[in-house]
Amino acid sequence: MSFIYQSTTEDDLTPLSVTDNETIANRVLPELGQETEDFKHSTWHITNWQNLEERITGPEFEVGGWKWRILLFPFGNNSKNVVSIYLDFVDPLDAPEGWHSCAQFALVMWNPKDPTQYIYHHAFHRFTAKEQDWGFTRFYKLKKLLVPCENRTLAIIENGSANITAFVRVFKDPTGFLWHNFINYDSKKETGYTGFHFTVYLISAIYNIPTEDEDGPIKGVPLALQRIFCDLQTSNTPVYTTELTKSFGWDSLDTFIHQDVQEFSRLLQDKLEVKMKGTKADGVLTKLFVGKMKSYIKCINVEYESSRVEDYYDIQLNVKGCKTLRDSFLNYIQVETLEGDNKYQAEGYGLQDAKKGIIFESFPPVLHLQLKRFEFDVQRDAMVKINDRFVFPMEIDLEEFLSKDADRSNSHKYLLHGVLVHSGELHEGHYFALTKPEKDGKWFKFDDNYVIPVTDSEVLWNNYGGDVLNANQITQISAVNPTKYKPDWLPFTNAYILIYIRESNIDEILSPVVPEDIPYHLQKHLEEVRALTEQKEKELEQYDLYFNVKVVTAEIFKYYQGFDLTNFDEVQPYKILKSETYGVFKENISQIFNIPSEQIRFWVFVNRQNKTVRPDAPIPESFVNTSMEEIFTNMTSRQSVMKLYMEVADKPINDKTWFPEGGEHEIVFLKYFDPDKQAFEGLGQLYIQKSHKVGDYTRVFCEKKGFPSDTPLELYEEIKPNMIEKMDPISTFEQSEIQDGDIICFQKILTDEEIQKHTTAGRCFDIPQFYESLITVSFKLKLKDRDPKSKFDLVLSKKWTYDMVAKAVAAHLSIDPLKLRFTSMFSTTDVPKSVIKRTTTQTLLEMLQPAYSPPAYVNYGFYYEVLDTSIADLETKNFFQVFWIGNMIKEKEVIDIRLQNNAVISELMKEILKKITLSSPSSRIRLFEVYHNKIQKDYVGNEPIGSIQESATLYAEEVPLDEIVINQFDRMIQVCHFTQDPICLHGIPFKFVIKNGEKFADTKIRLRHRLGMNEKDFSKIKIAIIPGTLYAKPEYFDDEDIILSEKKLLNEDYLGLDYVNKTRYTERVEVTILQLQVTGVKEWI
Repeated sequence: MSFIYQSTTEDDLTPLSVTDNETIANRVLPELGQETEDFKHSTWHITNWQNLEERITGPEFEVGGWKWRILLFPFGNNSKNVVSIYLDFVDPLDAPEGWHSCAQFALVMWNPKDPTQYIYHHAFHRFTAKEQDWGFTRFYKLKKLLVPCENRTLAIIENGSANITAFVRVFKDPTGFLWHNFINYDSKKETGYTGFHFTVYLISAIYNIPTEDEDGPIKGVPLALQRIFCDLQTSNTPVYTTELTKSFGWDSLDTFIHQDVQEFSRLLQDKLEVKMKGTKADGVLTKLFVGKMKSYIKCINVEYESSRVEDYYDIQLNVKGCKTLRDSFLNYIQVETLEGDNKYQAEGYGLQDAKKGIIFESFPPVLHLQLKRFEFDVQRDAMVKINDRFVFPMEIDLEEFLSKDADRSNSHKYLLHGVLVHSGELHEGHYFALTKPEKDGKWFKFDDNYVIPVTDSEVLWNNYGGDVLNANQITQISAVNPTKYKPDWLPFTNAYILIYIRESNIDEILSPVVPEDIPYHLQKHLEEVRALTEQKEKELEQYDLYFNVKVVTAEIFKYYQGFDLTNFDEVQPYKILKSETYGVFKENISQIFNIPSEQIRFWVFVNRQNKTVRPDAPIPESFVNTSMEEIFTNMTSRQSVMKLYMEVADKPINDKTWFPEGGEHEIVFLKYFDPDKQAFEGLGQLYIQKSHKVGDYTRVFCEKKGFPSDTPLELYEEIKPNMIEKMDPISTFEQSEIQDGDIICFQKILTDEEIQKHTTAGRCFDIPQFYESLITVSFKLKLKDRDPKSKFDLVLSKKWTYDMVAKAVAAHLSIDPLKLRFTSMFSTTDVPKSVIKRTTTQTLLEMLQPAYSPPAYVNYGFYYEVLDTSIADLETKNFFQVFWIGNMIKEKEVIDIRLQNNAVISELMKEILKKITLSSPSSRIRLFEVYHNKIQKDYVGNEPIGSIQESATLYAEEVPLDEIVINQFDRMIQVCHFTQDPICLHGIPFKFVIKNGEKFADTKIRLRHRLGMNEKDFSKIKIAIIPGTLYAKPEYFDDEDIILSEKKLLNEDYLGLDYVNKTRYTERVEVTILQLQVTGVKEWI
């Protein structure tokens, strides 16, 4: 991995001299947070610049035990009229195998007479024998170095002389992988791990679950886990968890639905505990992960205490308001005094002042601490991520948090061995794990396919969180994190779950699993799978004889709307033999396109340093007997697929020649921008002469488009996506630095009235505006078992209308645009969201980004459907989306329904019944509207569907039996969910029957069954009556003998479920269950 920073001249008002080496080094080399091994500087004095060779090197100097030098291209390296400068490792051929050196460097060019006149660029790079030089191809324009400019009073190159100083810091690399690009990285070879390390107790216990008779992993979670563990112990590649997700009953679409991490953990634990009962593994989960805590209320003035001891699997600790892990533990056991209006009703003593709190009775050998990084923000009425700095140690003694009666015979010193990190914000981000698999071993980062050694500071300092970083801090973190993470996530990378292991149990828990622990039937299955894999690999060996070539034609270019000439993902590949000669390939392509081979010439696309992909050089006809593999190797670099542009000549230049030859001609490509259509049209290629003026070709451009030859035009060069420069008609193409493969865009010059017309209509009126509006949008087929090939990307304008987008998609699919329907998707999950109406007046950007969605969370993608009927006919009907929650509040699916405009609610309910299954034929359903997590309206059935507000959230549920048999003395009440404060409602509300004369204990049983919760989880919930008036105080119930029907309740009062318990259910954090690799599974288990 490398970073290049394009700095300019002196970057503050204080003039410094390059000869003040220490001071200038601190200016030009930002702090990266790495330990320096060596630092040196070397100055090269250059004279007679105008007569220098094309490539020269400076004097050698030693840094970090290796020799270096400055590499200079005085007149540019494949870039004309610029100076190219690099730092070069002198002797890569004699370097030891696997050699690398991590160096930060700045190259400073300065006037020999005045060292305060300088320019510089700085970078850092992992130098290897294959990447021995690194630097700046466009260090500076040569003409600007020859004259005073940009606040410099002297030229940098004066009288043909200049100095170049290299400042070089070589850093220590304790892990061996600093700034590694991880190309061809082998995790197993480098670290010994492919997925994760796990406790011998749990793996051995899972191996002891009998699974020999199960048909397959889709029918059992234990068997799926066993196979994963077995594969991990013996595999050299990452292991995917498709079988495990299927064992939970999830299909390919379910893998994109958000799941609650704690619910998933509980689901997995429950399934394992059931299977472990009566086996050797019985009780292992409890032994490893379960501790005990006591909730108590103790009276101050009388001898009375009410307490309850309960198990916990993890502890949720506050981050907000706490600076350290110890602060959070102290906050957790903080004692609350019950006094005044809040006195405690002590049995036999009446209202008493009391102390209320939680204290730990024991901690488990493996302690999971969940940091509350996600909380509900009352002001925003939404969940937010807490990115506050929170310090946690490598070791902590927890004895001070135990009750006075707790067993202290064993040490309670715990060592950090795992950190689950979230990088990003609430709705978008990335998870990875840091673990220390061995007692005295290294820390490793488990990140998707990669397992990477990391330092202690990367485990701790990088994941404490904190305020928004300054530029220097971002540079530091960029220097130690893979480039896959977005820069704007850097301030939001922090620990989410901490895993500590009791020191006295380390040897036992971290002991390795040996092959003898693996059951025979798993080993046999693995051998069969690998034998089948080897057979498939042998069958695929013949494919190594082939490779793909993508051919771009003028027709493809004509309709392309993005940067460069095309999107290569959309170009059809041709599979050819690597040994096939260029002559045979050319003849075959000519037959496919029915064009004589002599009229075809192929240009090789190359990746330019500015990240564009352009035709660079034609394949010489002398290569007719050269293999295509050899041409691919010699004429391209850093490409996995050969990319060619097929140039077609209409007529010969003379009897023998069809194509221009010689250095005076350059091939360019033309794009015409039509502001009325808000689209480009590719007009093919054109040869220009470098010495001719740009304006001389406007007639040719007009002819290409079919305009009158005197049509006034504006010309632009498409240099790269964020650099569209206007061309000067009086400059020559050479002065404009035009070269082979460049793209020239043109449009008519508009009048002020035409500009105003386009501006009023919200359209782009010139080429730079249109380029700025372009975005890449992904389209996925909206089917449950969709073909992966049905996904494609298109470059479209943000300002396009619905019909313009539909036309572009229809052209790609070769279908009628009126047969298309689009659905938006959630930005973090790709889950379908809502159908977009063709009648919308929104632009593409507005369709992608709702008004309430921050730009960072925009998902540039839609689902599409190919309809049997015209969408114009469909939109004469009303569309409704109903969330079906069945007979237990946990169930949830989305039902899409379309009805005629004059329909009534009862027809909507009939359509719902067609799409769901009720528990009995006599069951009924209820339809209700929810706003801010409260039921606002029940629908009877005779209301017109036009009475449903477009923004309404509709829920339907199966009416419980106790409501169907309700008597005149029973009453209905709404039930809502909240956390501590009734203002903070969440979840799905529902209706519930308060039965006349029923004790609260029996009411709770019915309520628990309605929620579908087990006793242990339900016991964490506090139940209260919430008055309907604003900011009213909840009335909680602890006495199970009270009778709710005797309470005087108003119609607007509701029953509140308070998820206040700190051990579970207070925090609802969603993670995406994708085709997860086992790194993630480890943390859940």
